[in-house]
Amino acid sequence: MHWARWLVPVALIILSLVPVLAGTVRLGELAGGEVTPENARFFDAPLPVLIHIPTVTLYLLLGAFQFIPSLRSGKRGRPSWHRISGRILVPTGLLAALSGLWMAIFYDLPPLDGVLLLVLRLVFGTAMVVSIILGLLAVRRHNYVRHSEWMTRAYAIGISQGTIVVVTIPWILLIGPVTELSRAILIGASWVLSLAVAEYFIHRRRLTASTYPAKLARSAG
Repeated sequence: MHWARWLVPVALIILSLVPVLAGTVRLGELAGGEVTPENARFFDAPLPVLIHIPTVTLYLLLGAFQFIPSLRSGKRGRPSWHRISGRILVPTGLLAALSGLWMAIFYDLPPLDGVLLLVLRLVFGTAMVVSIILGLLAVRRHNYVRHSEWMTRAYAIGISQGTIVVVTIPWILLIGPVTELSRAILIGASWVLSLAVAEYFIHRRRLTASTYPAKLARSAG
């Protein structure tokens, strides 16, 4: 069914709406010029957040369409939509991750953000940068399978900002408000959950790739 190919990108776009809307609100605060204790750090050094929000928005929304197989092939010698958009996603993904790392290191910690969450942000932010670089190196070696795997991992780390809602809402409903420790654990769990889902689909693609030649051989025989 043709509509089934849109299930994954639509789900990813829905998850993306959480960080996208939060970023839009943050940009509105900066444009309005109203300084509060919660956003004072952004007014003190606005450039990283002004880089981070647009690049994250573009990376998450545009990246969702990379998971549509029909967009991977070009026509009549022209580069595919997948390749063209990939040239946008690599720099935007790196800028999003690097600006996020800068903010984690140099901005004052907001309420309920502790050392544990800071360490997790640094670990997963660095992992996103490394994944994008490894994906770029793989495609330059024409290893498109490894390229797809590393880019999937990078996107999973980025989209986890939307997964946080999926993880946090049940906790608040069943247990109550988060603390500094539980917030760090829940956000860490959102990264782990996103990467686990990514690894599941990577594993499925590997199985499909390994069984397809065998099926062709049996049908030919």
